[in-house]
Amino acid sequence: MFAMMVPSQAFSSFYSYFYVEKLGLGIGLATLARTIFLIWDAVNNPLFGYWSDRTNTRFGRRRPWVFGSIPLFMLTFILVFSPPGGLSENGLFTWFLVTLVLYEAVATVLWVNYGALFPELFRGDRIRAKASAIQQGYQVVALLIATVVAPIIYTALGFSNMAIVFACVFGIFMFICMMSVKEKREPEAGEPLKLVAAFKETLKNKKFWVFNFSNSFAQTVNGLVSSIMPFYAKYVLRISEAQVSIMLAAVFISVIPLVFVWYWIIRKMDGVKAWRLSLIVYGLAVIPFWFSSNLVSGIVAGIVFGFGLAGFFVTPAIVGGRIIDEDADKTGLRREGIYTAVSGFITRSSGLISALAFFVVGMIFGYESGDNPGPDPASTFRYLMSIVPLCLLAIAVFISYTVKFDFLANKRGDHDHEQKINHQL
Repeated sequence: MFAMMVPSQAFSSFYSYFYVEKLGLGIGLATLARTIFLIWDAVNNPLFGYWSDRTNTRFGRRRPWVFGSIPLFMLTFILVFSPPGGLSENGLFTWFLVTLVLYEAVATVLWVNYGALFPELFRGDRIRAKASAIQQGYQVVALLIATVVAPIIYTALGFSNMAIVFACVFGIFMFICMMSVKEKREPEAGEPLKLVAAFKETLKNKKFWVFNFSNSFAQTVNGLVSSIMPFYAKYVLRISEAQVSIMLAAVFISVIPLVFVWYWIIRKMDGVKAWRLSLIVYGLAVIPFWFSSNLVSGIVAGIVFGFGLAGFFVTPAIVGGRIIDEDADKTGLRREGIYTAVSGFITRSSGLISALAFFVVGMIFGYESGDNPGPDPASTFRYLMSIVPLCLLAIAVFISYTVKFDFLANKRGDHDHEQKINHQL
């Protein structure tokens, strides 16, 4: 998680700022690129999950895919932040679109196979809660590095060199991680499902769709707040890029202990209730951004936001794991790959919602790019940091209550082999 989130968070936080604010790409073209990518993602995401589930080697099902993707991910991440100089706007759009498609395709392979490992390695609510808390603790450290250190690096060395540094961090730590992972090989009750049958079985799972559509709106808030934060700091808080690092550091340092507060909450209540509670808290936590006007109030608002963010980091893994366990009980097959892939496509579509929100609100207030910010850029980014996220999270909460999450077996999820996999922690 640490390895993957360092470049992934740097990408989501700064690619819009880099292309729109620094290079002058219009937000209309940036939104078009995200739309084209989403069409491509709709095809490759489920296919990668299906192929992963059908992989069977002596090295495991997921590890070969991850090892093969490591160098490609490093290369495409660097290319996103390294456009040639002197490009026209159309040339810049073409470079952005091509590198985005390549980067996201490789990222899909990585996240599908990495995500599939979690429910495979950890079985049961208690062990998943513990593993998720530890996992998200490392994620917060990665977020801290990616959002706080990135401005320092790109200010001193440029965006391309920042990408090279973070790509190397990813490569080293991802290799260490995958060398230590031991996949559990289990006999399955039947032959793997064919592609059409696998999708039909997945499509019938109402809990899966409700869970992921709800999460997609919450995930939109993650991406939106991350990508809008540099704009918000500049136009609303009116602080320097160096002070942005101070604000983000205060926020993410506070998130680390808050992750374990949510772990304690999960142990006191049902996982589904904890997940719904986290969505409600997350929605309330974006309200203070509306009232912030300087560095101090921005830090306070960010810490409040961090409590909601910490809950959304930890709780979904519990519910998602139980949905996959129930499917395995029904079919006799563990299909983490295709579930993770389809889930990934739904939640990654949040990038389009985020881009559309940026485009619509920008047009309402006249913001086009850093070269033409319009008459009231402060209102643009105040709405994008508070009102829009609040509405998105209200939708997420509503969707989460549209189905009853009754699981067939093992409410607390303490499977017999749970103790055998504790060493993975």
